[in-house]
Amino acid sequence: MLRTVSRFLGLPFLSRALGLVVMAAGFVQLCYDGARSIANNGLRVTSLAELIQSLPQERITALGATIRQAAPWAETVLLTPLGLVPAALFGLGLGAVLVWLGQPPREPIGFLTRP
Repeated sequence: MLRTVSRFLGLPFLSRALGLVVMAAGFVQLCYDGARSIANNGLRVTSLAELIQSLPQERITALGATIRQAAPWAETVLLTPLGLVPAALFGLGLGAVLVWLGQPPREPIGFLTRP
């Protein structure tokens, strides 16, 4: 259903391009965590909450207030567990979903493609 919405809006190219950028950012974060783990002589993984905390504080408070106002339940149900996810894994997963949404439709089997 999401793929049909993406095609209906005419955004498959944008979805693929954004997906590739997000996947590249996830890979860069994976390399950064790997280099930091080697330097610290132990495993060090950046969570999504740590990555968000690196943003300017006024943006974080504004985003938190907006989320609490729109959906007060979202902080405990979605944001707390999502904050524990490694940032590299989140970026790679979200990028893969966006690339999948932007795929062109497959040719049906059994139909002629040439006149």
